[in-house]
Parts: sequence; structure tokens; C-alpha cells
Amino acid sequence: EVAENDYIYTVIDGIRYGIENGEAIVVGQPKNITNAVIPNRVTYKGNIYAVKSIGDYAFYGCTYLTSIELPSSVTSIGEYAFYNCESLTSVEIPNGVKSIGDLAFYGCIGLTSIEIPDSVKSIGNSAFRGCTSLASVTLGSGLTIIGSSTFYGCTSLTSIKIPNSVTSIGDYAFDDCTGLTSVEILNSVTSIGDYTFYGCTSLTSVTLGSGVTSIGDYAFYDCTSLTSVEIANSVTSIGFEAFKGCTSLTSVTLGSGVARIGYDAFGGCIGLTIYCEAKSKPRRWDVNWNSQNCPVEWDYKQGN
Repeated sequence: EVAENDYIYTVIDGIRYGIENGEAIVVGQPKNITNAVIPNRVTYKGNIYAVKSIGDYAFYGCTYLTSIELPSSVTSIGEYAFYNCESLTSVEIPNGVKSIGDLAFYGCIGLTSIEIPDSVKSIGNSAFRGCTSLASVTLGSGLTIIGSSTFYGCTSLTSIKIPNSVTSIGDYAFDDCTGLTSVEILNSVTSIGDYTFYGCTSLTSVTLGSGVTSIGDYAFYDCTSLTSVEIANSVTSIGFEAFKGCTSLTSVTLGSGVARIGYDAFGGCIGLTIYCEAKSKPRRWDVNWNSQNCPVEWDYKQGN
């Protein structure tokens, strides 16, 4: 055992813990660890301590770790907790966990599925970035924030349903998810961040809820399989190059609330027809489109 920074560091049944304020935290494990079973409580010098957290960097770079059992007592998973645990194929997140830290499962290339329980309120930045085998993600009904780059580069992910509790989707959240084919965003989400679905080349279907007010810059840039989009009435602005490079996009319906479309928002969409006012006035998108009875401010006029 070692006393440092108000912690007592000790090893109990092969797992390293930090003991502080009547609680136990799982701390940095040896890099050659292959499996771990974390109990709800540990006994140290006759006292019982609840295991409340998987601490920052707890299993950082443990490339041989193949299995982990987390106890129901855990309420948080720290930053970099399972960073680059390349051999980890599955993990069950207990229902008491409230937060998953930044880069918590970054680079876990063997992870195939994840179920986020209803207790989780936030998923940190880049939490599952680079999990290239992650094919199934279930997001719990208590989630309010999806951080920046959370699922960046999860190339095996094919579909995602954003629960009605989520209010914010961060920048780059699903950037380069090249296997993603469908996205359903429910009514609670108010904004879609910059680069959110950038480069999702297999994306064919997008459903936008009635709460979305803005679509960020490059949000759907280079989604080359996207064929049609309906912009909800709640949306007031479409960002810079938001749908640029969506070469299969043939139909866009603008809701009645759209007041501003950013520079080159539909650049390269050469076969696109834009509909406004509930499809009552279909207009081919060309250099004169802005003046043809749609009350939208364009940053410029595109002549494709």
C-alpha cells in the first residue's frame, strides 16, 4: 500500500484500488491484465468500502484485457478508463452509472456492441471514437448529452436512434461512420453540431425531429448515398456546406421556419430539386432560385 495525494493505494484480490473518503476507486491496473471482476465492496483493514468509480486511466492501454465485470455500485466511468483496450469485446455498463468520461473506450477495436443504461446522463467527448467493430449501440432514455466525436470513426455502426431525452449532439459525433445507413433524431434535440455526420457515405435515411432549430456547418458533408431530406419546420438555419458533396441528393423539403441557408450548403448536388412551403412550389436549384418565391436568405447563389 502507498499513501499519496490523500489516497491509500492498495491491491485487493489482484485489483488495484484507491481508498478515499469511505469509498474505493479502481485505479491504474498492470498492462498485462487479461480479465477483471470488480466487486461491489472491498474490505481493507477490517473496513468495508463501496466501489463507486472506475477511475481515470484505470485500464489505460491494457491491450490484453478481454473481459471486465463492473459492479452495480459504480456510478461513473472516468476519462481514458479503457483507452486502447484492443482485446475487449464486450462490457456491460451497470444501471447506476451516470456518466462516461472523455475517451473512456477510445480505440477499443474489438468492442462489438454497447448498451447505455437509462441512468447515464452524458457520454464524453471521443468516448467510443475509433471503435471500428462497434456494430450495435443502444442509447438509454436518460441520456441528455452526446459529446463531440463520441462515435467518430465507428465504421461498423449501421443505425442509431437518438432518444427523446437528448438535447445536444456534439460536433463530429458520428463523423466518418461510413457504415451508418439510417439516423433517427427525435424531438428533444435542438441542434445538430458541425461535422456531426460528415463522411457518412452509406447514410440513406435521416429523420429530423420537430425540435431541431439548426443544422451545423458540414453536418452532412459528403453523405454520398443520401437521396432526400425533409427539414422540419422548427429549423431556422442550415450551416455552411451542410450538405455539400451529397451527390445522390435529389429532393430537399424546406420547412416553413428556414430563414437562412449557409454558403455552399448544397454544393455539388447537381440533380437537386428544392421544395419550399410544403412542396407547393418545386424549384430547381439554380442561379435564379433565390428569387423564386421562397423567403430564404442565401449566403450566395450557386450556378450548378
